[in-house]
Amino acid sequence: MRATFASLLFVLACGGPTVPSPTEDAGGGDGGSATDAMIAADAGSDGGNDAGGADTVAVSHAREMRGGWVASVYNINWPSRTGLAAEAQLAELVQILDDAATAGLNAIFLQVRPEGDALYPSELEPWSRFVTGTQGGDPGYDPLAFAIGAAHARGLELHAWMNPYRAKANASSTAIAPHASVTMPEHMRRYGDLLWMDPGVPAVQDHTLAVIRDVLTRYPQLDGLHFDDYFYPYPDGPFPDDATYDAYVAGGGELGRDDWRRDNVNQLVRRIDAIVREVAPHVRWGISPFGIYRPGMPEGIRGLDQYATIFADPVKWIDEGWVDYLAPQLYWPTTQTAQAYEPLAAWWGALAHDGHGVYVGNYLSKVGTEAAWELPELEAQLRIARATPGIAGNIHFHVAPLDGRAPDIVAALQAHHAAPATTPPLASAHGATIEPPGVTPSAEGAEVTHARPLRQVAVYRQLEEGVFAIEAVHPVFGEGPVSVPLGDGTWALSALDRRGVESRAVIVHR
Repeated sequence: MRATFASLLFVLACGGPTVPSPTEDAGGGDGGSATDAMIAADAGSDGGNDAGGADTVAVSHAREMRGGWVASVYNINWPSRTGLAAEAQLAELVQILDDAATAGLNAIFLQVRPEGDALYPSELEPWSRFVTGTQGGDPGYDPLAFAIGAAHARGLELHAWMNPYRAKANASSTAIAPHASVTMPEHMRRYGDLLWMDPGVPAVQDHTLAVIRDVLTRYPQLDGLHFDDYFYPYPDGPFPDDATYDAYVAGGGELGRDDWRRDNVNQLVRRIDAIVREVAPHVRWGISPFGIYRPGMPEGIRGLDQYATIFADPVKWIDEGWVDYLAPQLYWPTTQTAQAYEPLAAWWGALAHDGHGVYVGNYLSKVGTEAAWELPELEAQLRIARATPGIAGNIHFHVAPLDGRAPDIVAALQAHHAAPATTPPLASAHGATIEPPGVTPSAEGAEVTHARPLRQVAVYRQLEEGVFAIEAVHPVFGEGPVSVPLGDGTWALSALDRRGVESRAVIVHR
């Protein structure tokens, strides 16, 4: 049985839709944002010094985050319900990844820590109850490891989405060691129907940091680390941290309670950034805050004040460079004036700087559910995001509409993603360069190799002298060469490393 299950894991992970090749109609040369995908390339005379004497050309394309959130809490997306056999869980996850690739996404944000638990084997936290129905129940495989491999096989990045402080989404649910509510119950706070880890307790922060260090260390192929908008819980009366704050003041602390709470969150964000840079500098680390920073910012905006009520200060995080990106959740239609989508997108986009980006969080699962959320609303939001300075893509909550039951939504995303795109390079890699790949002609096209770990090989078609357009993106598997099929014509093949840095491209004539 173990051998059979292992074989199934391999087949499921590596199967799925193939990446469009330049010999097929990939839609990238002359559809959608094809103009953005072109570059007037300089096939400079220094080409002989690159790639072992091969001619090279500088290429680029419009980089864009095209992400989708896969929620595990309450089995919103995956697994669809508890109690599924491992084989059924795997088949569901593969279908989600296939659907995402079909819609043109390039990144998946998989929720692996919904309530102080784990969707992967961990000595620090128990298995999530949303996997088997019982906290601590072992599904018999590693969902995170499987998801990383299966996503990469489909050309998708895999980001680990974690909730930093929620201990229980239902305070009455059963917990077992090593869940934080069992190992440090004195630091848990009941808040309505929730059980919350107190952000002001140093031991709570240290535990979360240990979990993150563990994941980044044990999953070196992970592409990203992601937090959602839950820091202090959304307001439902006073948060019960009197004793924690009193201890802070007794120890010489001078901040008022609101500033102290914000500082607790700020220090967690800053320390996580330091761990990412130390352990996995190729990982993209970011947060999706509530879509309004403060009422009146920008003018006319009304709604919850996250700065004053959940004590989140995303402006500081991106200004300080503690995150690679923000993905504000703009979950309102363009027709709603109090939370106007376009002015909010412009306000958040203006925060982008020096490679620290902003992506819009879109309410995909709302599309088609009411009059204000018909398909043209999604199309309008996508156009606005792409046209807004500082916005470098979208992340969609959540992926359920991609399952084929809403073909119009899938078609709209495919049209928006007509030209292939890789995710933006990391801010930490600004100005970095890598060598062009090694390219060996083959009967079908070319074999591509490189001395450093890569994420992708990008293929550009020459449209006219000095003008290249991106045609396809091929994921890289392991350390071996990548086979790239090519039709007749002149092509340019570049390498992208795990930070998103793109090399000059090697020219291939066929």
